[in-house]
Amino acid sequence: MRTKFGAGLLAGVTVFALAACTSNESGNDDEDLGGGTSAAEQGSNDESGDTVVIGFSAPAADHGWMGSITESARNVAEQYDDIDLRVAEGTNDVNLQISQVETFINDKVDAIVLLPFDGAAMTPVALKAMEAGIPVINVDREFDDPNAARVTVLGDNYGMGVSAGAYVCSQVGDNPDAVVAEIAGIDSLPLTQDRSQGFEDALSECGLDVDNRVAADFTVEGGEEAAANLLQAAPQIDALWNHDDDQGVGVLAAIENAGRDEFIMVGGAGSRNAMDAIKADDSVLKATVIYPSTQAADGVKLARLLVQEKAMSDLVEVEVPRMVQLYAPVVTADNVDQFIDTAFAS
Repeated sequence: MRTKFGAGLLAGVTVFALAACTSNESGNDDEDLGGGTSAAEQGSNDESGDTVVIGFSAPAADHGWMGSITESARNVAEQYDDIDLRVAEGTNDVNLQISQVETFINDKVDAIVLLPFDGAAMTPVALKAMEAGIPVINVDREFDDPNAARVTVLGDNYGMGVSAGAYVCSQVGDNPDAVVAEIAGIDSLPLTQDRSQGFEDALSECGLDVDNRVAADFTVEGGEEAAANLLQAAPQIDALWNHDDDQGVGVLAAIENAGRDEFIMVGGAGSRNAMDAIKADDSVLKATVIYPSTQAADGVKLARLLVQEKAMSDLVEVEVPRMVQLYAPVVTADNVDQFIDTAFAS
């Protein structure tokens, strides 16, 4: 199959590897996220410089992926002797998160890395920080005003759907009657809508569409319930995409309870559990699509570069870019070893 989606994405499966995960527990307590001042060569960006004080705030770790966001930020900061990372307690209270950022402003930190619980609600205080001369690195959930951040680091929700759809096409696209199913996350969220649109667009490239679709809620319980309903409604399935590996624990439980194994399944986000299952090759789960939980860790590294007036060494540009969007590769049995060490357990 040669399509504008499939050819490029599947060729890129084994490159641009960015770690991701969906949990609070790391498979490696000394996870190396790349770089660090201890082994830096003289003159490199990682060489120790002036200490950079970075304030970090993110929502509560009530979802596995969110837990790994904060853990990865801490891990990367520990690899630099010139980073002083001040982590606010994770919260889903917008007013509390606003007060956390205001505290960072009053403390005159050098930079703020912020994954907002609500991007729109956090925009005014982010603008306040920028106006105070404190660069803000916006992670994952965008502000309403582009002036509220010096750098924005994003995953690629639409790209996740495209990657999942391209993989499904590569596996069952030669069957024009293949039945494709989808278990989404929370349907009201733009990220879910973007993932579904990307999936639909990629499937159309090989003449397929989504025949059966249900939505869950990113939880194990919700995934199991949604999958049970889907399996009852669809007596035959050839390929299934589940948007989230945390809810995928429940999805796989429902599949096992129903005794179904006639289809292949693709996961989403890239949890350790999913990668273990892919490597073992003992279930319907054959692949997962990465949504990097290293976004905040990247934000910390970019904050350090900004404050120390460095650029990204692999680019010609002399300034850090305004936006960085991370890739959504497909992890299969062929390349799982490249990703599994930095994945997290659901």
